[in-house]
Amino acid sequence: MAKKNLWDVVKSVAASVLGVQSDANYKSDFEQTSFVPYAVVGVLFVLGLIGILVLIVNLVL
Repeated sequence: MAKKNLWDVVKSVAASVLGVQSDANYKSDFEQTSFVPYAVVGVLFVLGLIGILVLIVNLVL
């Protein structure tokens, strides 16, 4: 399996977080040699989501 680039990892993490990851992509992700890019992008994605939610709440209140 070919190594995924950063954009592929971002798309994969976003699809997984939103719950729309296909079974083929899911299997392809687990065939990668390192989970570190997925972990880093996942943490950044969650922190960004939290930041957006805090911003929205502060704007509303």
